[in-house]
Amino acid sequence: MNAGSTAPKPGDPGVRTGRAAGPGRGGSSLGRLLQDGTPGGPVFRLLARWVRRPLLPAVRLWRRNLQVRVVAGTLLMSLGVVLLLGLVVIGQVRNGLLDAKEKAAQSQAAGGFSAAQDRAATTPSAPGGDQGGGRAGSSVNWRSTLVEQLASGGQSAFNVVALSLETGDTASRGARASGEVDPTTSIPADLRHSVAQGTSTFQSYARIHYTSGKTSEPGLVVGKRLNDADGTPYELYYLFPLTQEEDSLALVKGTLATAGLFVVVLLGAIAWLVVRQVVTPVRMAAGIAERLSAGRLQERMKVTGEDDIARLGEAFNKMAQNLQHKIMQLEELSRMQRRFVSDVSHELRTPLTTVRMAADVIHDARADFDPVTARSAELLGDQLDRFESLLADLLEISRFDAGAAALEAAPIDLREVVRRVIGGAEPLAERKGCRIVVVGDEQPVVAEADVRRVERVLRNLVVNAVEHGEGRDVVVRLAAAGGAVAVAVRDYGVGLKPGEATRVFNRFWRADPARARTTGGTGLGLSIAVEDARLHGGWLQAWGEAGGGSQFRLTLPRTADEPLRGSPIPLEPEDSRRNREQAAAGAGARLTAVLAQPAGDRQAALSVPPRMPPVPRTTVDPTALPGNGARVVARNAEGSDGDGGEAMASTRAEREDGTRGR
Repeated sequence: MNAGSTAPKPGDPGVRTGRAAGPGRGGSSLGRLLQDGTPGGPVFRLLARWVRRPLLPAVRLWRRNLQVRVVAGTLLMSLGVVLLLGLVVIGQVRNGLLDAKEKAAQSQAAGGFSAAQDRAATTPSAPGGDQGGGRAGSSVNWRSTLVEQLASGGQSAFNVVALSLETGDTASRGARASGEVDPTTSIPADLRHSVAQGTSTFQSYARIHYTSGKTSEPGLVVGKRLNDADGTPYELYYLFPLTQEEDSLALVKGTLATAGLFVVVLLGAIAWLVVRQVVTPVRMAAGIAERLSAGRLQERMKVTGEDDIARLGEAFNKMAQNLQHKIMQLEELSRMQRRFVSDVSHELRTPLTTVRMAADVIHDARADFDPVTARSAELLGDQLDRFESLLADLLEISRFDAGAAALEAAPIDLREVVRRVIGGAEPLAERKGCRIVVVGDEQPVVAEADVRRVERVLRNLVVNAVEHGEGRDVVVRLAAAGGAVAVAVRDYGVGLKPGEATRVFNRFWRADPARARTTGGTGLGLSIAVEDARLHGGWLQAWGEAGGGSQFRLTLPRTADEPLRGSPIPLEPEDSRRNREQAAAGAGARLTAVLAQPAGDRQAALSVPPRMPPVPRTTVDPTALPGNGARVVARNAEGSDGDGGEAMASTRAEREDGTRGR
């Protein structure tokens, strides 16, 4: 059968049978599953996650263990060196074995070719009248005898094959071989072609096959074209098996593999021991440093020997000792300072009480004094009030520093606290010409907190907002969500410069010491407020922008000792300058998209929905609140957006950066 006309059969690789797969047929649902979602599909993501999960411990060990990385790197590099060296050695040994085999084979074959030529020259030719089969038979018999004689000296070291130069069916009639060698498959075709065309000796590597079923083996075939006793040309080949060379090469490979594996393991063990001598002190130093940072200042490294590691340990111990000494000095100095502040504050109370009594007497009798003396009496009373407030703040700060501040938590409604704080700050707001607006007090805002400390924090925030609000409204927002409650105080005054939102809580910090204070603050209010918030497990945070006001947010957990995970009120208000710019950019993009629509769709898109009713705001009338001489009134703010900041957040020119002193 013509090989080129073989038709594909069903079941062969690459042969498609049956109907063509169309949409919705076998595999389409799997394709959609693989292509669903992000590139790669959920199946690939699941497979990647399944493969990555068992590798995570190994990756974590690799990242955290220096010893493992060094040893693994040493093993990889030594393995590469051993493989490279093994390849070079095996190549050299193989080339050496083959070169030696080729030289021996060429020498042996040259002797055989010479002996065959001499035998043909000394053997008389057949009678001239025998021109038919008798001549061919004598030639074949002569070759058989020649092959047996030449192969008898090989002693299984080689085999001899004699082939006729004819092609086709007559090519194998005169084939004679020793050692049960298959002459037609053992001699390469290209070698036979070279021998038939030339007169020199040719060689080639090939597989030697046997007719007895013996396993084939690699060999070297050397051949030459000769003439027999009748002058008929024929091909004579010597076949040299390479079994011994192959066994020798396998022995060399096994020896190199065993030696290389042993060397790699030995180098890994050596690297492990060497790195361990360096890594162990480093790990010890890291552990001692962690214990030192935890407050165990008496920890020291164990030092043995006089090498570099020992010098490092001695230097580390000396550094730890000096740090312990300095920290003890600082702690003692801090204790002395706290004791001094506490003692001075306590000692000043007695003379201050006496001075207060005398100042009250003078203040009550100021109507009988001349104007200058009466004004001095008023100033004396004001400064004594500030002095008493400063002493109270210093005592509170000393309690926080000494860790003696205690929390008396109880369920409270922050709305009531906010109302009391606003009632107390309303006179100052009237003098400043601003209003205090409360948002979010429709529902109870209950949390476990110390009412005295929370009220002190909110009073400080509201008074500061009124004082620095430059006559604009102050918005107090309440909210509760999840496990947290929050109160945010927003003003629209001078604001805070970049970086001042964190420094504003420092003790006695003021952005501009020359700025006048209306309420005569001590500079410790926000410092005490942030300590009160931390005592509750809460947050007190500040946000501000120059010329755009500021917002202070107090976040407390609903339940005492419950960790906070977020705040129900964002720290940056919605009416900040950045949010307004983003909203304006979004509105411009939407307007552009609407104008790009057809006229009919544009008219529908530009239609304005009915205006929502304004959100009621709660302010405080200081004349009728129960217990404080004022009452709570609700009113609708025309044009309000519900956050208490629309009217104050309108576009206005940038002011010169003001200052805020808390």
